[in-house]
Amino acid sequence: MSSPTSTTTLPSFVFETTRSIVSEAGACARLGQIMRDLGATRVMVVTDPGVRKFGLLDVGLDSLTAAGLEPLVFDGVVADPPAEVVEAAAAEARAQGIDGVVGLGGGSSMDVAKLVAFLVATPVGLETIYGVGNARGRRLPLVQVPTTAGTGSEVTPISIVTTGAAEKKGVVSGLLLPDVALLDADLTLGLPRHVTAATGVDAMVHAIEAYTSAHKKNPLSDVLAREALRLLGGAIHRVCSDGRDRAARADMMLGALLAGQAFANAPVAAVHALAYPLGGHFHVPHGLSNSLVLPHVLRFNLESEAAARAYGELAPIIFPGIDRSGGDRAVSARFADALGGLTADLGLETRLSQVGVGHNHLPLLAEDAMKQTRLLVNNPRSVTLDDARAIYEAAL
Repeated sequence: MSSPTSTTTLPSFVFETTRSIVSEAGACARLGQIMRDLGATRVMVVTDPGVRKFGLLDVGLDSLTAAGLEPLVFDGVVADPPAEVVEAAAAEARAQGIDGVVGLGGGSSMDVAKLVAFLVATPVGLETIYGVGNARGRRLPLVQVPTTAGTGSEVTPISIVTTGAAEKKGVVSGLLLPDVALLDADLTLGLPRHVTAATGVDAMVHAIEAYTSAHKKNPLSDVLAREALRLLGGAIHRVCSDGRDRAARADMMLGALLAGQAFANAPVAAVHALAYPLGGHFHVPHGLSNSLVLPHVLRFNLESEAAARAYGELAPIIFPGIDRSGGDRAVSARFADALGGLTADLGLETRLSQVGVGHNHLPLLAEDAMKQTRLLVNNPRSVTLDDARAIYEAAL
């Protein structure tokens, strides 16, 4: 008797993520013990001036000191951090004999922390490690403590650096995955509504693009993306209405982490490629940049049968009441419209013109977006220069 033959072939894939995840309200008080267990004695905490100003460092610094460690704060991180900031932080860490690094803040702080931990342990030029797999060697012990629920940087092997006047380049290496991701929802309780909304939509974009990635999409990333969207979609209105809702804040942080795990293994695509020039040229925060182009990229991608099918699967997860009639293309079109409506409901800007972009800027933006080949190759539909300009035009 012959055995049944499967008609489904599972894809071959490799899945990498942060070694340890701690999710607990008040968990930042455990930071000192965690760093000591990793063998650190002199710890650089990488952050930005706002995090320091609002006292979000206090619990972590007290914990490090109580554990007998020597903390040094580098708070020179800015949004879309330029290479000069990374190099300054690494130089200070070397001069101070740092042997452990904490990234405490948003995605920019965590991205800089990853590179500091690598560059101190492996003294090479930053310019030599841009791209995929070029950062090889070792890094210092690294713990990431997010203060927003959006980037997922605490579980991704990616750091984004602004080079020159406006171009963004990525460093992608498994070495950048931290030892511990520490999720403490209490650190996000005072986050302003606009930042909460923008970073939350950013996390949604990560999950959506991972689910439709043309390369490395796999069963694990799919499960993580769907669960991320369930958590984020269920919590984002609650948390924007009541920023002190601890349960909603915790759901947002976990959703962002799961989305980060998804896109770290099934990479993002055209939404991010078109968002990066908005940050580089107009200093639009990353989450808002993504939200501004999201529905327009989705509508462009509907010509891809695979993308339309995937969007149709995701639509009811975020919008349970969405009309599912008319097939994948129709549901996906409603999905794009609903996402555009969501950003408006959350109080985010919805047009590029609202952040200073004019028709005369579109050629430059399109040309810069086309440089993001690392991302565009993952899009379910090929994007040309004319396509990029048309998407920006639709978003204007």
